[in-house]
Amino acid sequence: MSRILWGRKTSSNVMKALWALGELNLPFERIDVGGVFGKTDTPDYRGMNPTGLVPTLQEGDFTLWESNAVCRYLCNQYAPDSPLWPTEPKTRANIDRWMDAQQTVLNRPMSQVFWGLVRTPADKRDMAAIAGAIAETARAWSMIEPLLARQAYIAGDTFTLADIPWGVHAHRWFGMDYLGLEQPEFPAVRAWYGRLCERAAYRQHVVDTPIS
Repeated sequence: MSRILWGRKTSSNVMKALWALGELNLPFERIDVGGVFGKTDTPDYRGMNPTGLVPTLQEGDFTLWESNAVCRYLCNQYAPDSPLWPTEPKTRANIDRWMDAQQTVLNRPMSQVFWGLVRTPADKRDMAAIAGAIAETARAWSMIEPLLARQAYIAGDTFTLADIPWGVHAHRWFGMDYLGLEQPEFPAVRAWYGRLCERAAYRQHVVDTPIS
């Protein structure tokens, strides 16, 4: 069975799926779509993914979109006993809520910071809006700082799917230091980021991808 992941590798949501595929050692082909590559408004792509966003996972005649759903599916389908997403209901629910919290709490302000500082020319940046987004993003990181001060990973002492959505953005947050980003220091989050950097799949699909 062929497995294709549609989406450019610089997309944070595509990175989640790539990282999960890497953790599970699943073979795949990736096709560039979205961003400068376009092609997400074509009838063929919209037939797979009506949102016109990335990523989209295609396995034969099965397609799946939404990055967190893709990560969960891959674990459930190919590694149902993996500690990445344990089957015990309360443990799984804890992982799920932190995955979803990235989407509801972190994603919007972090995206504003990233687009404002990385993808907007310096002379066109709205620094007041960026400062507000940095403050809101910092509030999101402050949610996991106390967790990571007492345990190694977001859902406990074991790496799980909960770390993937937040970990993708941690690399961007700390990786924007070169821009002179004035941000609060989160020592426990930074230490956790260091642990993530020891993982081969994280380095391959997140750290080694230029921040752009």
